[in-house]
Amino acid sequence: MTDPGGLRRKIWIAFILQVAAISFATVLGVYGASAVLKHTLIQRALTDEAAHYWQRVASNPAAEVPDTYNMQGYLVPPGGASDILPESLVGLGPGYHSLPRALDGSLVYVDDGPTGRLFLVFKQTQVDALAFYFGMVPLVVVLVVIYVIAWVTYRVSKRAVSPLIWLANEVQHWDPKRPEFGKLHPENLPVDVEGETLILARSLHDFGDRLEAFVQRERDFTRDASHELRTPITVIRMATELLLADGGLDKHADRSVRRIQKAIQDMEVLIEAFLILAREGDVGLPDEDFEVADVIHDEVDKVRPLLASKPVTLEIDEQARFWLHAPSRVVSVLVGNLLRNACNHTSEGRVVVRVLKDEVVIEDSGEGMTEVELARAFEPFYRVSGNPGGGHGIGLSIVSRLSERFGWPVNLESEKGVGTRAHVRFPQARPIA
Repeated sequence: MTDPGGLRRKIWIAFILQVAAISFATVLGVYGASAVLKHTLIQRALTDEAAHYWQRVASNPAAEVPDTYNMQGYLVPPGGASDILPESLVGLGPGYHSLPRALDGSLVYVDDGPTGRLFLVFKQTQVDALAFYFGMVPLVVVLVVIYVIAWVTYRVSKRAVSPLIWLANEVQHWDPKRPEFGKLHPENLPVDVEGETLILARSLHDFGDRLEAFVQRERDFTRDASHELRTPITVIRMATELLLADGGLDKHADRSVRRIQKAIQDMEVLIEAFLILAREGDVGLPDEDFEVADVIHDEVDKVRPLLASKPVTLEIDEQARFWLHAPSRVVSVLVGNLLRNACNHTSEGRVVVRVLKDEVVIEDSGEGMTEVELARAFEPFYRVSGNPGGGHGIGLSIVSRLSERFGWPVNLESEKGVGTRAHVRFPQARPIA
């Protein structure tokens, strides 16, 4: 679908406005010329004609008043009757007069001379004819020329921008996940694509080739990393489980192995999160229908060892149940990071996970955060000063990026010395009856 505010429409509007402005200026100019013709040139002609008549009278007292095809003259002697005047001229004093249309609309010049009062009448029909031939005819010709030139210019401009419009339409209909850069190969371009548009098309084609190479490299990396990183971690995790199951470790060795186990759990979660965020578009995980409470229970069981040596209780308050159609592993990573963050920052008290109708709330009684710390909580590698729980400062950053990626808003509320409450809302939640 072509953009209603596209380049072709803008050019058309620009030419319409240009033609309208030129037409208005032309009409105004011709109207002014017509007014000058009527009220300046004709008045000057009548004045000169009257002066010429008085000169003739001075040399020949019997000279006749002007009487031509365009002008009629009348002379009223001093003190004489005005019977010789047409009714429309009776009562007119010296100067210029324009008679109403009902009285034939003629232009009249009245002038007093040595032998009486002279009336010169210029016929309105001639005034209109002069105005038409010297005004309307040139106006029509000029407007026709303007319109023809504007139309030709518009057609040329439209043809000039057509390749650019074609390129914009091609790009507009691309699938963002599978853009067809091959259509911009020089061999596939229309013959009228040239100049700057040709340069732009070639640049987009070259950029598309590089982008496809980058995407392929990203896919290869995530595929290889998923396998190559998980395999040694699985081996290490199994080895630590065997060591702990043997029971022959002293207290120091047992504590070290358990620290390794915790680091392995953190590494598994980080790898999973990074692989999800590294993939553009498709996360590589299938969408499925699952009950969010089941994911919550699994993640709670995973973090219980973090509280083994602390006087902290971990509870689940399941007030509602709902389904979600999404990759369940993403929910596990998001909730798991929030849970580990709550457990690491809580030395005593409790951590509660509440499941509401379309929301999961994780509340702890840990040290909490100040307003300044809360404002920076989602920044990568930011750690609260005096944090006894350790961590690398990227858990909440991962949570923020996942929430933006999947449209699950996350909100934090915290008070220093009281605790922190994290809200995760799922707009796509479907309640379970």
